[in-house]
Amino acid sequence: MSSPVPSPPEQDSPQQPSRTAALSIRGLAKRFGDKIAVNGVDLEVPAGSFFGLVGPNGAGKTTTLSMATGLLRPDHGRALVHGVDVWEKPLEAKRLMGVLPDGVRLFDRLTGEQLVTYAGLLRGMDRETVAERTGDLLRALDLTNDAGTLVVDYSAGMTKKIALASALIHAPKLLVLDEPFESVDPVSAANIRDILSSYVHSGGSVIVSSHVMDLVQRMCDHVAVIAAGTVLAAGTIDEVRGEATLEDRFVDLVGGRNTAEGLSWLRTS
Repeated sequence: MSSPVPSPPEQDSPQQPSRTAALSIRGLAKRFGDKIAVNGVDLEVPAGSFFGLVGPNGAGKTTTLSMATGLLRPDHGRALVHGVDVWEKPLEAKRLMGVLPDGVRLFDRLTGEQLVTYAGLLRGMDRETVAERTGDLLRALDLTNDAGTLVVDYSAGMTKKIALASALIHAPKLLVLDEPFESVDPVSAANIRDILSSYVHSGGSVIVSSHVMDLVQRMCDHVAVIAAGTVLAAGTIDEVRGEATLEDRFVDLVGGRNTAEGLSWLRTS
């Protein structure tokens, strides 16, 4: 039988997470069988920040965000959204969040318009406000012409966009987005960046996971590098990257870069 994930040492976590943080993650840990997926992660996402979470495949990004948003129960640790504990007061915490999870299926037998409308009504919003905001979001994300199409018939990029619209409908204080630009075309990606930048400038907070270092470097003001379920570096973009690019700093921290030695046969002439 596998042993449980060890609790992080007391001294590694402050007594009280900052009340000024949009998201405070303290000692989150999760084990799947013999594999420790997340090993006592501490993160502080300042209110009003655009925060990037980067790491290699299998680093624990999705597991961390799933625990922080109430989708996956942690073995240890806490997550607080603007001071509200996600697991002690889940309804109150989730009212403050808009979440775009990775790999979670939507109600794809609804049309795009119906799905966003349903998301708004589930949040307790009145129908008139939901209808107005749904139209605004479909226009902003270039989905108006596909509003009556079933989500099951959407492309991967369109599905990402309609899921984002569903996360935005109630104007949350914090957006948690797992790989929001995956499969999204460049024009749509630019539109999404503009929407998110405007959201942050108006007082919202965003935490986004991504594999695209250049995108994070240009878009985010804070970043955390995670590997093997552990945070290797966190802070402002300039603090983390130093004099290098974010990609070079990422490779230095994570390691594992291989050379092309042994592929001398891979030639066309």
